[in-house]
Amino acid sequence: MDILLKEATVFENAKMSHMSTSDRVVASREAKRLILAINEIYKQTKDSSLMEVMKRLTEKKRKIEKRLNGRPTV
Repeated sequence: MDILLKEATVFENAKMSHMSTSDRVVASREAKRLILAINEIYKQTKDSSLMEVMKRLTEKKRKIEKRLNGRPTV
Protein backbone atom coordinates (compact mmCIF):
# COMPACT_ATOMS: atom_id res chain seq x y z
CA MET A 1 0.00 0.00 0.00
CA ASP A 2 2.81 2.41 0.86
CA ILE A 3 4.45 1.77 -2.50
CA LEU A 4 1.19 2.58 -4.30
CA LEU A 5 0.80 5.85 -2.42
CA LYS A 6 4.40 6.81 -3.23
CA GLU A 7 3.79 6.05 -6.92
CA ALA A 8 0.62 8.12 -6.80
CA THR A 9 2.48 11.06 -5.23
CA VAL A 10 5.22 10.88 -7.86
CA PHE A 11 2.59 10.77 -10.61
CA GLU A 12 0.70 13.74 -9.12
CA ASN A 13 3.84 15.86 -8.90
CA ALA A 14 5.12 14.99 -12.38
CA LYS A 15 5.13 17.78 -14.95
CA MET A 16 2.65 17.15 -17.73
CA SER A 17 3.58 20.01 -20.04
CA HIS A 18 5.25 19.45 -23.42
CA MET A 19 4.14 15.81 -23.65
CA SER A 20 3.77 13.94 -26.89
CA THR A 21 0.54 12.14 -27.68
CA SER A 22 2.07 8.77 -26.85
CA ASP A 23 3.33 10.15 -23.52
CA ARG A 24 -0.21 11.30 -22.73
CA VAL A 25 -1.61 7.84 -23.50
CA VAL A 26 0.97 6.23 -21.23
CA ALA A 27 0.24 8.76 -18.46
CA SER A 28 -3.51 8.16 -18.77
CA ARG A 29 -3.05 4.39 -18.51
CA GLU A 30 -0.72 4.80 -15.53
CA ALA A 31 -3.31 6.98 -13.77
CA LYS A 32 -6.00 4.38 -14.43
CA ARG A 33 -3.79 1.61 -13.07
CA LEU A 34 -3.07 3.58 -9.88
CA ILE A 35 -6.71 4.54 -9.36
CA LEU A 36 -7.94 0.95 -9.74
CA ALA A 37 -5.23 -0.43 -7.45
CA ILE A 38 -5.97 2.16 -4.75
CA ASN A 39 -9.69 1.48 -5.16
CA GLU A 40 -9.18 -2.21 -4.35
CA ILE A 41 -7.50 -1.24 -1.07
CA TYR A 42 -10.18 1.38 -0.39
CA LYS A 43 -12.94 -1.22 -0.71
CA GLN A 44 -11.41 -3.15 2.19
CA THR A 45 -10.33 -0.29 4.47
CA LYS A 46 -12.80 2.55 3.68
CA ASP A 47 -9.97 5.00 4.44
CA SER A 48 -11.03 8.51 3.43
CA SER A 49 -7.45 9.57 2.66
CA LEU A 50 -7.35 6.94 -0.10
CA MET A 51 -10.52 8.44 -1.56
CA GLU A 52 -8.86 11.88 -1.64
CA VAL A 53 -5.84 10.45 -3.47
CA MET A 54 -8.13 8.77 -6.02
CA LYS A 55 -10.01 12.05 -6.56
CA ARG A 56 -6.79 13.95 -7.25
CA LEU A 57 -5.54 11.27 -9.64
CA THR A 58 -8.88 11.21 -11.45
CA GLU A 59 -8.77 14.98 -11.91
CA LYS A 60 -5.27 14.79 -13.39
CA LYS A 61 -6.33 11.89 -15.62
CA ARG A 62 -9.31 13.91 -16.91
CA LYS A 63 -7.04 16.82 -17.80
CA ILE A 64 -4.71 14.51 -19.72
CA GLU A 65 -7.61 12.87 -21.56
CA LYS A 66 -9.21 16.21 -22.36
CA ARG A 67 -5.97 17.21 -24.08
CA LEU A 68 -5.80 13.82 -25.84
CA ASN A 69 -9.30 14.03 -27.27
CA GLY A 70 -8.85 17.58 -28.49
CA ARG A 71 -11.39 20.35 -28.72
CA PRO A 72 -14.77 19.47 -30.27
CA THR A 73 -15.57 21.39 -33.44
CA VAL A 74 -19.04 22.82 -33.81
